[in-house]
Amino acid sequence: MKAFVLRSYGSPEHLDLTDVDTPVPAAGEVLVRVRATSVNPYDWHHMRGEPRIARLMPGTVGLRAPKVRILGCDMAGQVEAAGRDVTEFRPGDDVVALLEQGGFAEYVTVPERLLARKPRNLSYEQAAAVPMAAVTALLGLRDVGHLEPGQKVLVNGASGGVGTFAVQIARALGASADAVCRGPNTDLVRSIGAEDVIDYAGEDFTRSGRRYDVLLDVAGGHPVLACRRALAPRGTLVLVGGPAGRWLQPAGHVFAALAMAPLVPQRVALADTVSCPAKKQILMTLTTLIEDGDILRTRPGPGTGRRSGQGGRYRRVMASRTAGTTSVAHRARAASAGVSSGLR
Repeated sequence: MKAFVLRSYGSPEHLDLTDVDTPVPAAGEVLVRVRATSVNPYDWHHMRGEPRIARLMPGTVGLRAPKVRILGCDMAGQVEAAGRDVTEFRPGDDVVALLEQGGFAEYVTVPERLLARKPRNLSYEQAAAVPMAAVTALLGLRDVGHLEPGQKVLVNGASGGVGTFAVQIARALGASADAVCRGPNTDLVRSIGAEDVIDYAGEDFTRSGRRYDVLLDVAGGHPVLACRRALAPRGTLVLVGGPAGRWLQPAGHVFAALAMAPLVPQRVALADTVSCPAKKQILMTLTTLIEDGDILRTRPGPGTGRRSGQGGRYRRVMASRTAGTTSVAHRARAASAGVSSGLR
């Protein structure tokens, strides 16, 4: 099969489109033909090996060479074969999953415990934009933030993949959502249900005088002592990300915020999507929300190209930073690829 293999840390040019062995599903695993995948900051960090402090942390990126050789944590596809002891899926089923790796290939083996059925009303390209972004948003708001109907949420970084889902999910959970984003993206964020939208270039949300029950901090950029000014007395600051950097960030922002948590009266917690054991259950909830029409904000793009040009398309997407989440479609072997909107 064809796969993009990461030979060493660096730019997207280090992704080589090459032939590798098609994986064989073990007991409890399913072989999935990847129809579409997405590009996330998760993939960018693994491609660059950054922040470099992560190379010293066990269970993350490798010290000198990439631990993850085939990137791609988001996947939408079709079951090709089921391994022994698999009971829920059979060949031909349309599925989605949030993976550690493997989406940038024609086939991937997925443990049954991570696999969920694809929303029936989404294309493969649209469904591939869901797992990492939407799971993070729902995990952060419902499971970590303990959001309740009638409460008020502020999403800092609302025009990215996580943020656009978070605004919609907050409304689906019966809360109201305000948003912080760049000025050019304010219309997009309003269109998906944000009530008040703050352009961070012109206003500091931590000094607006407004108070929120949950602050979902995707963008970072403000220390805990500043963020607590935007929280209700019993509010919760949910950490998702922070400013990118070569050596320390965004890990440094998150660690500093957690270290300050005992010193402030409000609650500070991390939405750790990678370590979450309930990815499948959250995806199943998201499928219900999407099929019921409560959330959906993916925008398929018009571009298509031959497989021979797909290497360049992957590399351009990995180098881009625009609004939304980017999905790359695998039409067929040696066929075409389509890309949806951008990457936070």
